[in-house]
Parts: sequence; C-alpha cells; structure tokens
Amino acid sequence: MPSPFPGMDPWLESSDLWPGVHATIIAILRELLVPSVRPRYFVDIERRVYVLDEEDPARRHVVPDLAITKRSTPGPKNHPPTMGPSIGTMVMMVQDEVEVRESRLLVRSVADRSLVTVIEILSPSNKTSGSHGQAEYLDKRREVFRSPVHLVEIDLLRGGARVPSREPLPPGDYLAHVSRAGQRPRGEVFTWTVRDPAPTIPIPLRPGEAEPGLDLGQALRLVYERGGYDLEIDYSRAPEPPLEAHDLSWAAERVASWKRPE
Repeated sequence: MPSPFPGMDPWLESSDLWPGVHATIIAILRELLVPSVRPRYFVDIERRVYVLDEEDPARRHVVPDLAITKRSTPGPKNHPPTMGPSIGTMVMMVQDEVEVRESRLLVRSVADRSLVTVIEILSPSNKTSGSHGQAEYLDKRREVFRSPVHLVEIDLLRGGARVPSREPLPPGDYLAHVSRAGQRPRGEVFTWTVRDPAPTIPIPLRPGEAEPGLDLGQALRLVYERGGYDLEIDYSRAPEPPLEAHDLSWAAERVASWKRPE
C-alpha cells in the first residue's frame, strides 16, 4: 500500500526502521539505475563495516534499545562489622561495542573496471558530530574529492549535521548533492521539504555522456510498498525526529485521510 506522504515518509527516519530502509533503498536505487547505464557500466554494492564503542555519540541513534538504566538497591540498615566474600556478583568487564554495516553504490566502467561514480545514502552515524561513523564517512568523501570520480550524496534524514559546505546550503528537510569531478569545488544541490515529492537527480558518468535521471520519488514509493511499512508504522506516535508544529498538523491530516489495509 502507498505511503500517506508524497515524498519521504518522516516515520521511516526512526532509528528502529532506518537500517532496513537504508538497505532496501540501496538495492532499489541499483535496480532503477542499471537499465539506464548498461551495457557500458556495472552498478555494484560496496559494504563497509565500522565499530561504535560505548562513548560514541552515534550509539543512541543506531541502537536505542540498548540503553541501560542502573538502579541502586538499598542494603540492610545494620551492616555487619566485617564483610564476607562476594559471591556471584555481575560486573561489566568487557567494553560493549556495536558493529555497524552500511552500503553504497559504485558505478564502474565495464571496459576497464575503473570507478566512475559513487552514490551514498547518509546514515544517522554519518550525520552525528564527533562519531566514528561521521569521521570515516568524511575520510571516504575527501578521498573521492581528490580523485576523478563523481560523488552523489543523498540525505533522507532530517536530524543530524548536513554535509559540509563552504557556502550556505539551500533550505529544506532533505538534500541531494551531485559533485561532478570536473566542476569541483562547486556541486549541484537539490533540496525539498517533507511536503514535497522527492526529485529526480542526475547521475554523472564519463565526460560527454548523457546523465541518466535517478527518480528518488519512485525509489521511496518502492521502499515503502515492498517493505510493507503500512503494516509496521504506528502513526499515532510522533515521528523521530519530531516535525515542526505546522508540518505535524499537515502530516496528521494526511494520515487521517489515509486508509490502512485491514
């Protein structure tokens, strides 16, 4: 069933749903792009793995259900003069680390296997200031900028830090940045709000070749329908992160006119 929203469904941004959304949209973008670039190009999925330790600020966005509340249990009023042996005491001995797996798309030339374009879908960890995931993402970003490879960044999350920019970015809830190798340091930026349909963005290839369009709106519709999110999302709960008051009332109207399947 289609989403109540014309573009990005803000309820899909929640930390419990986003990992599945991220994995699904990567696969769907690949599916949509392949017919436009074959037989000259192959679209691959590259997976990267990194670890968040207990101090990483991105942990609460990645594994919110792992939060632990410590309680102190009052002891007896009259303590014995001497302490006996401690038996069976549970103590945290090993640092709790969380392994994060993320994917991106690589467009390669079939003729010589060279990398032509990288397509990234930003994650909460990529957008959390001071996190290991953000540091690693920015290192990969700089690596692409120093190469003749094009970069396409797609940010479907309202929360967190925007991609770094020397000039102010246009306003909007969501963003796509197309960085053509031959036009750096300037890049083409698309922004849209939660009320707007997602745009179709160009995917740069070799110089002189037509740039196929990647329909983000179609991709988001397929993510929602194939994932069955109409059965999973509880629209009676506030979205994460919260919407502005005027957008929240608009969203409530959209949901009220939307019929959930029986």
